[in-house]
Amino acid sequence: MRKQGSDLRERERERDARRRTVQRLQSSRKPFTTSLIAARAPKSSCLTRETRIKMTQVLNLVQGTLSINNPSLYSFPSSSVKWLQCKPFLYSEKRGSFQNCRQNHFSFQGSLEDLDHVGRFSSPYKVKGCNEAELDSLPHVQTLRGFPKEELLGKVVLVRFDSTIILRQELGQQSSHVYNAISTIQYLYNAQAKIILLSNWSMKNNSELLTAESVAELLSAVLQLKVAAAKHVSGIMQSKLEDKGKYDVLLLENLSQKEELANCSKFAEQLSLGIDIFVNDAFSQSHKVLASTVGITRFCYACMAGFHFEEALHQLKKAIETNKRPYIAIIGGGKLLEKAAALHFLASRCDGLVFVGMMAFQIMHAQGLPVPMKLVERGVFEEALKIIQFAKLRGIPILCPKDFWCLNSHIPNRLELFPAHSILEGWLPIDIGPKSLEEISSLLSKSEKILWIGPMKFSSSGQDIDGASKLAIMLDNLNRRNCEITFVGNMACKVFTRVSSSASIQNVVDNATVLWEILKGRKLPGLMALDRAYPFEIDWNAIYTDPTQFLVVDIGSGNGLFLFRMARRRKDLNFLGLEINEKLVSRCLASVHRSGMKNGYFIPTNATSTFRSIVSSYPGNLLLVSIQCPNPDFSKPVHRWSMLQRVLVEAIADLLTPDGKVFLQSDIEAVAVRMKEQFLQYGKGKLTLVEEHSDVDISQGGWLKENPFGVRSDWEQHVIDRGDPMFRIMLCKSTRSE
Repeated sequence: MRKQGSDLRERERERDARRRTVQRLQSSRKPFTTSLIAARAPKSSCLTRETRIKMTQVLNLVQGTLSINNPSLYSFPSSSVKWLQCKPFLYSEKRGSFQNCRQNHFSFQGSLEDLDHVGRFSSPYKVKGCNEAELDSLPHVQTLRGFPKEELLGKVVLVRFDSTIILRQELGQQSSHVYNAISTIQYLYNAQAKIILLSNWSMKNNSELLTAESVAELLSAVLQLKVAAAKHVSGIMQSKLEDKGKYDVLLLENLSQKEELANCSKFAEQLSLGIDIFVNDAFSQSHKVLASTVGITRFCYACMAGFHFEEALHQLKKAIETNKRPYIAIIGGGKLLEKAAALHFLASRCDGLVFVGMMAFQIMHAQGLPVPMKLVERGVFEEALKIIQFAKLRGIPILCPKDFWCLNSHIPNRLELFPAHSILEGWLPIDIGPKSLEEISSLLSKSEKILWIGPMKFSSSGQDIDGASKLAIMLDNLNRRNCEITFVGNMACKVFTRVSSSASIQNVVDNATVLWEILKGRKLPGLMALDRAYPFEIDWNAIYTDPTQFLVVDIGSGNGLFLFRMARRRKDLNFLGLEINEKLVSRCLASVHRSGMKNGYFIPTNATSTFRSIVSSYPGNLLLVSIQCPNPDFSKPVHRWSMLQRVLVEAIADLLTPDGKVFLQSDIEAVAVRMKEQFLQYGKGKLTLVEEHSDVDISQGGWLKENPFGVRSDWEQHVIDRGDPMFRIMLCKSTRSE
């Protein structure tokens, strides 16, 4: 009895502790904290310090995914285990909370007494779908426009172009997409690059596209350049390049091989033979993993976006921005289940949804309206209902057609108008009716921004859809009243082009699938494969007291100890650390802020592709670049690691001031040798080894015995303390190279 009474009193104390926790959380309206976790502990109302430390260590190991089985998450489409994409998050023992989770909320199941303060998760796709932060984090890629034009001289450049734009039969030069696609090739030609074109084509785009020779002839007329066809992907290509006097551009054979779709590494390597720079200008293929858009980037030292790709990416971002209100989405097409996450995202961003395709019947069915069952997709009811509930929660309207023009297969030449809820058996809708257009017009007339994505199509009938044309005329009138309109997909663009009084369409995304993938929160493989570019303008005057001082850059600066020690010794120099690990950079910047240092700074970036854009904007001269103990990839026999590549070496060689230095060191001799070879090979003859240094030990391969700066990095000190050698070299930029 005493034991039962003791257990009862302990349970009462736990219940009181939980109640106090709930009240404290309700009053502060803060996220779940350590105290909530403590309240749920089975035998204690608090966690021990050792337990908190272990939790901190475990949670901080997780970079992007948190799986919770018990307590479980709820308000999701199914009862299976769900994964929340939360990147990055950091658990802080002192603050006892999850930080920087991009507004993702975690809901725990429990008794109403415990968790009556917890609101239901508003949308099951709020985390998985694309959000504002995800849009901002879309990679800023290297573009042909931002690449130094002088670096293209004499380079072999492979352009993956979009045949659906350049080779279409109804080619319109006034289209911005056509203009940009052609400009990419002409720009490279004017920069005196050796151009090789690559794409896939079919007779659907142009009935004349039978052979590579016919495509080359068509391209010659479009580009106003002499294009020659190569019958094989490789083999004769090198001899063709050497015989370039007879033509301006070389066209490779049609990409119809199965290796292309399979992203075959050997096929991608074959495509890259003799190629220096890869330019992707096929944005409509960026959602696919192809050998010609993804695999090939592993074998080219510079990979960038062409003019069309760059503009299409800009339009994609612009389409989703909520810079104007009210913002209405007109949604066509079908397959609601596949696009559920994207629809939740649109419902979270827009001020109204208008369904004008097959998805309208799924929404109407979930609303309880009578719909012909042959038009209802299987397994979508629950998802459609959640979209309706979420829109209602936000207070935004969802419009579906009120009437339809229908066709009966037994009476092919007769159209009948039916209310949406009274379509007779044997009749199929092919177009929206006048009441639907009137209601849509009323909603759109108040809009400042409109997105039309997907076709207005209800059946496979070949009948002309008059409603689409009337909707396009409606949008054209709004466009002339400064309403921002974006058209996504071929049908929307074609219909608008046919009826528009405007000279051209400014906001267009060719491939609707690409935008749907982004709205679902997925990455575009073709975009992710390109080199990164630093997206921000740097205010050097805010960083350094005197931004005209010589600059020292440490690539892969790690925890920053080397730069901090150097900056304290040399106040007459400015120091910059480039590090890909954002957490390390955050810690370094916090130390810079605490110490009040004004000659040291750190930037989170991949220096391989952003070094040139960052350092070239610095007002002063680049005096020294150091690369210390990079981590090699031993899965490759040549120790190929992502940081040190040709594009980085060339940028360093170009930007160093005359007599500027490059310091390289590693505790692995093979890595040090490889770095030295790469700088001598790709340094454009501007860099030479410093062999007259008094500290060079010629008998040991020409390595420096000691660190010439008198300041060691933490890893260098660790290697020396364990008695192992360091392999160091110094290179100097010749004054004759300028």
